[in-house]
Amino acid sequence: MSVLTAETRRTAPLGATVTDEGVNFSVFSKHATRMELLLFNDALDRRPARVIPLDARQHRTYHYWHIFVPNLRPGQLYAYRADGPFAPERGQRFDGEKVLLDPYGLAVSVPPTYDRDAARRPGDTAATAMKSVVADPSRYDWEGDTPLRRPYVETVIYELHVRGFTQHPSAGVAAHKRGTYAGLIEKIPYLKDLGVTAVELLPIFQFDPYDAPTRVNYWGYQPISFFAPHHAYSSRPGPLAVVDEFRDMVKALHRAGIEVILDVVYNHTTEGGADGPTLCYRGLANDFYYILEPDRSRYADYTGCGNTLNANQPIVRRLIQDSLRYWVTEMHVDGFRFDLASILSRDESGNPLPNPPVLWDIESDPLLAGTKLIAEAWDAAGLYQVGRFVGDAWQEWNGRARDDIRRFIKGDVHTVSGLATRLLGSPDIYGHKEREAEHSINFVTCHDGFTLNDLVSYNDKHNEANGHDNTDGANDNNCWNCGTEGPTDNADIEALRNRQVKNFMVLNLLAAGTPMLTMGDEIRRTQRGNNNAYCQDNEISWFDWTLLERHADIHRFVKLLMAFRQSRDIITMDRPLTLNELLDRAHIEWHGIKLNQPDWGEHSHSLAFTFASVQARYLIHGMLNAYWDPLTFEVPTSPQPGDRGWRRVIDTALPSPNDFTPWETAPPVTSASYLVQPRSMALLVRSLEQRDSSIRARR
Repeated sequence: MSVLTAETRRTAPLGATVTDEGVNFSVFSKHATRMELLLFNDALDRRPARVIPLDARQHRTYHYWHIFVPNLRPGQLYAYRADGPFAPERGQRFDGEKVLLDPYGLAVSVPPTYDRDAARRPGDTAATAMKSVVADPSRYDWEGDTPLRRPYVETVIYELHVRGFTQHPSAGVAAHKRGTYAGLIEKIPYLKDLGVTAVELLPIFQFDPYDAPTRVNYWGYQPISFFAPHHAYSSRPGPLAVVDEFRDMVKALHRAGIEVILDVVYNHTTEGGADGPTLCYRGLANDFYYILEPDRSRYADYTGCGNTLNANQPIVRRLIQDSLRYWVTEMHVDGFRFDLASILSRDESGNPLPNPPVLWDIESDPLLAGTKLIAEAWDAAGLYQVGRFVGDAWQEWNGRARDDIRRFIKGDVHTVSGLATRLLGSPDIYGHKEREAEHSINFVTCHDGFTLNDLVSYNDKHNEANGHDNTDGANDNNCWNCGTEGPTDNADIEALRNRQVKNFMVLNLLAAGTPMLTMGDEIRRTQRGNNNAYCQDNEISWFDWTLLERHADIHRFVKLLMAFRQSRDIITMDRPLTLNELLDRAHIEWHGIKLNQPDWGEHSHSLAFTFASVQARYLIHGMLNAYWDPLTFEVPTSPQPGDRGWRRVIDTALPSPNDFTPWETAPPVTSASYLVQPRSMALLVRSLEQRDSSIRARR
C-alpha cells in the first residue's frame, strides 16, 4: 500500500486512497461553498454515522476539496454533500441536501431503499442514495495475469450481457451465481469451445438499475460511476466483493485465452436532463461535467438520454483517461468499445473538433498502448464518422457492412457491388488509411436491434412489451421473415431460416475485417421480435440454453466456421498487413454464374469469387446465390502446381452435417460447374501444398 506524506495528503490522487494510517479523500468542485464528507456504517443507514465538514481554509486547494481521515479501512461507505449556488441560468445546480457519489469511487453500495425519484425532489437523500465504498485495488493476487494483447488478425469478438448470459434457469449454474461474473466463469468452456477469442461485455460500470421509464434498466447504458463494476453482477455479498469477482472473471477468461473488452459509455450519465436526479456530477460541478446549451439551464443532448458529457473539458478528459487507465492497470481488461464515440469529438459547444483532445489523450497514453480501442463512430444527433474517425489506433463498428450484407441476403436490388466491397474489408471506407485489414469491425447484429433469428423471422418490430406502443426501436431493419411472421411449425420456412442464418454467418465471419457475433445468434436466440430490448430483464433477453440442443446444427456450423476462419494463413510481421497489402496478395477474381463475368447489375442476386490465401497455400472459390431459384456456377478447373483439386467445404443448402465438412474429409468437386440452391452459398477449397495436409494456421 502507498503511504501518503503530509505533503501529499491533499489533492492527489482523486478519490479515496488507502494508506497504512487511514484514507485520503479528494474531490473536484470549483463553485462549491461548503463540502461535507459523510461516513456510513451500513448501506441501510438512514443518516450518516459521521459528518466531517471540510473547512475551505484547511481542506481546499485550488478547486479540490480534500481531507485525510485516520484509521479508516477498505469497505468504509462514504459520500459527499456539496452546497453552493443553485443558479441554473449559470449552469450551477448545487443542492446541499443531496448525498453524492464520489466520481472516482472504486465501488458503489446500492441500498434496498434506493430511490431515483427522491434525488429529483427537494429533501435529504441519505436514506435512499447510492454510496461510494473505499477500496484498495492492491489487495488482490493476480497470479501473474496480464492483458493478453492478442492481435486483431486472430480476434473474433462475442458481444454478451453478463446477466443475460447465465440468468435463464436452463443455464445450469447455481442459483446464486446466475446472472453474475461468477456465473460467466462457469460458461468459459462453452466460449472457448465455440471459438471466440474476446468477449465484449455490455456496460458493467455501475449504472442506475431503475432509470428506464417503464421497466428496469437492463442493458446498462446509464452509468453513474466510471470506476466501479456494477454491484448487481456479483454473486457474493458485500460492496467490495464485486471488485474481486470481476477480477476473478477476467483472470479466468485470460487463462482460457479470451480477452475482455468493455462496452464503455463516456458520452452521458444517468442524471439526465434538467428534471433528472442529482446523484453525483450534477451536484458537484454541473457546468464542468456536461455540455450546456447557450441557455445554461438546458442540457445539450447528442445522446438521446437527456445530457451529454463534456468530454473535452480538461476535468472530464482527466476523468475519462484515469478511468481507462484504472480498468487496464488494476482490472486487466484488454480493450474498450466506446458507445456513441463521435460525441467524444465534440467541443464544449457541441461542435465537432478536427483533433479532439480527449481522443488523442486516449490514443497516445503509454499505459493504454496495445489496448484495443473500438469506436461506434456516430452519435444520436447525426454525427457519422465511420471511415473518418480520428487517430491511428481505433477500429470502428462498420454499420455499412451490416446493412449491405443484410440487404444482399434479403434479396434487395442493387446490392452485389456493395456486398463485394464489404467482403474486401470496405476499402472504399478504410483503404485510404493504410491501416490493417482488421480495421473494420464487421457485424450483422448487435444488442441494439433484432437477433439473427429474428432478422430472418420478422418483417416488423414487436416492441409492445416495452410500454411505448411499439413506437420505439428502429423501423428500417433490412429483415425478412421468410414467409411467415414469427414462430412457425412450417418445416420449409424453418429450413429457409436456418439457411439464411448460415448465410449471414458465412459472410460475417469470412469477410476481411474483425468479426463480431452477438450472444446467442449461434443457437438462434430470439427476442420475440423485440428490436429494442433495453428494458427487458426477462426471457426476452436472456440466453436460453435449451436452444443449444434444439439448434445444434447451427451451433455446429458456427463452431466449424470459426475454426475455419482461424485456420487462415497468418503472416507474422513486425506490423500487420494493411488492407491494401492483403487485397494485393489475395489476387481476387470476381465471377458471376460464368467465370470472369460478374454481374454488377441492379437486379443481380449472385456473385462468385476466387482468391488465394496470403501465403498462397490454398485457393477459395465462393458462390453466393441470393436469388429465389437455383443457379449453376462455373468452377475454375485450370491446374496449378501442387493442385489437390477442389473440395466442397460449405454448402448452406445441405442439411447438417453436410452443410460444413472439414477440409480433410470434404467431398471432391470434379465437375466444371456447381449447382447452388436458392438463397444459399457454397465454398470450395483447393490446397496448393505439395503434401496432402489439412488447412491449418501457421503462427
